[in-house]
Amino acid sequence: MKLLRRLLKVQAACWVIGSVAIATVPRWVLETIAGQPVLAEYVWVRAIGVMGVVLALLMVLVAQRIDDLWWWSWAFAVLDVGLATLFAVNALFGVPKGAPAWPFWSLAALDGAFGAGLLVGMGIGGQEKPFV
Repeated sequence: MKLLRRLLKVQAACWVIGSVAIATVPRWVLETIAGQPVLAEYVWVRAIGVMGVVLALLMVLVAQRIDDLWWWSWAFAVLDVGLATLFAVNALFGVPKGAPAWPFWSLAALDGAFGAGLLVGMGIGGQEKPFV
């Protein structure tokens, strides 16, 4: 359970850092750092930032009770695999002309690594505490 607990806490920290940045200074993060085109409205981006902070809180809650709730990590693994797929497909086919693809590849790799780690952690957790 140590691996799963550690991964959830590290991932929660990443979500908080990225989400607070996106929620508070979305234009700077998206345009200056990621080199993406200007958006007409940033309220949706800010809303995603708020949701990311809440997601991080849920990850910490599950990590705190990991011995009893290790299987709840499936939700975060599904999220990671889904986001990794979404970002990779966007990097391949959806990046606006003149915008860099590296932010999407980076996010795809990060989410893919977290998803794989959670799957390994749940495999170990299932051996330590099987459903019975």
